[in-house]
Amino acid sequence: MSSPTRTQEKGKSPSDPNTDPNIEPDIDADESTAPERFPPEEEAASKYENAINKYEEAANICPHYLDYELAVLKSNIAACHLKLEQYKEAIKSATDALDGLARVEKSEFGENDSKEEKGKDEAKEDEVEEEIVSSGAQKSAPAAKEETPEEMVRRKRQDDILRIRAKALMRRARARSELGGWSNLSSAEEDYKTLATMKNLSGADEKIVRAQLRSLPPRVKVAQETEMAEMWGKLKDLGNGILRPFGLSTENFKMVKDEKTGGYSMNFSQNPPGQ
Repeated sequence: MSSPTRTQEKGKSPSDPNTDPNIEPDIDADESTAPERFPPEEEAASKYENAINKYEEAANICPHYLDYELAVLKSNIAACHLKLEQYKEAIKSATDALDGLARVEKSEFGENDSKEEKGKDEAKEDEVEEEIVSSGAQKSAPAAKEETPEEMVRRKRQDDILRIRAKALMRRARARSELGGWSNLSSAEEDYKTLATMKNLSGADEKIVRAQLRSLPPRVKVAQETEMAEMWGKLKDLGNGILRPFGLSTENFKMVKDEKTGGYSMNFSQNPPGQ
């Protein structure tokens, strides 16, 4: 299968697509402290659009059961959309990547992991019993068990999944933060909280996550209050439209809170203030 790969190498433009979907492109310059040189704005936009087309072409011909490879492509597409400030598209592509990685983990590690962990726990109990019996005879700790080739491959696969998940989460969180709105900002905060628990972030990404977790809560609160006020305003306009033929308005009705029970009652006033 032919598919795009790294888009930024020394001496190359930031969006030169190649053919290996397993290699992540370094086009997320905003999440790195490394200096970069970009072509003129229009040329850069054209390159990112071409990269998106290449990645989507590769995704279309990639077998649907290759969830990891498809997740890499979708994550790369999200990065290109971010560069073009196409935030809704970036959110969708990053979410597709994360969903694909979840399917990979479920199919490759879900059931087997639980069985292996149970086996490890049983083996650990046996070791404890042996140590109790032979603690007087043994003075040195047993040598660490070496990884088998199968375990090394398995660990490498898990590391790759975590790496792509971190990239996709960073891209989705940034797109949600840039797009704004109560829902997007709340979701961005949740993404950054998830990222804060991950141990494989770069120093630059950790700095971004900490900064976002400081700045997002007040932004979420402002967006919530703004949208709630807009919603109540629209409901009020709707109510006034319904009541107007009867010579009434929403000002004739007041919600009064009962301090004892915490409940509300509606009071009607024929001549409300301001009329």
